[in-house]
Amino acid sequence: MDECKLIRSGDHRPYQGKQGLSYFEGISAQSAGARGLCMHLLTIPPGGRARAHLHAYHESAVYVISGEAEMWWGEGLREHMIIKAGDFVYIPAGVPHLPANRSRTEPCIGIIARTDPNEQESVVLLPELDSAATNRPPTTEHQA
Repeated sequence: MDECKLIRSGDHRPYQGKQGLSYFEGISAQSAGARGLCMHLLTIPPGGRARAHLHAYHESAVYVISGEAEMWWGEGLREHMIIKAGDFVYIPAGVPHLPANRSRTEPCIGIIARTDPNEQESVVLLPELDSAATNRPPTTEHQA
């Protein structure tokens, strides 16, 4: 019989994802036996940014609780958006992206939901794009 699970904030320690960011594992295959989703708390430290990456087989959705982030995305990371507290962001499977905290003094905190209960398994790092977000202005600016 399937069971409901309660995951308390003190039950798990934060972990460092392949993307270079710190996550608190909320719901996942490992923590709750989830079979089709995961939901984590993400903290991007002041001035922090992820490594360029994509999620090969799963969609992601982000809700920003506090702070302000920006994200370069798409082919060559040519697209750009600014994300503020209260905004939602959808990232389709296979889309390269690189999120960063815009503040040098405050963390950016968000909730991430993904359609893979083992969310780190389909993370593909794109080191050739790591500098793309800082070496040229975006070609398109999207305001969330």
